[in-house]
Amino acid sequence: MSRLFTPAAALVAAATMALGFAAPAAAAGDPAKGAASFKTKCQLCHVVGAGQKGTMAPNLLGVVGRKAGSTDFAMYSPQLKAYGKVWTPALIDQWIAGPTKLVPGSRMAMVIPDATERANIVAYLGTLKK
Repeated sequence: MSRLFTPAAALVAAATMALGFAAPAAAAGDPAKGAASFKTKCQLCHVVGAGQKGTMAPNLLGVVGRKAGSTDFAMYSPQLKAYGKVWTPALIDQWIAGPTKLVPGSRMAMVIPDATERANIVAYLGTLKK
């Protein structure tokens, strides 16, 4: 009779679970690094100050938890206005990885391919509360 679940298998399973639980913490991002990336890659179009209006893109102050396409920004694509989802950190990550993949017809052209940089930007955006 063979043993299917040996002590070595238990150790491997425990290590795998530990690594799996550690991954989301690593993906949480660094808001300070995100602020620096935002300044060089996003701030050309987006603003983040209270009462500011973006001319090229919407104000991202309070974006986490807000419905997509719901501010008074006048140049949302019809597709983004109709999208109807609420911006969560995971959804923002998908968005900045490929806006037109997530919402075909959207007008945002900037893509952040690096997952770590996206996590940092998302962490920064999460600090911007109204």
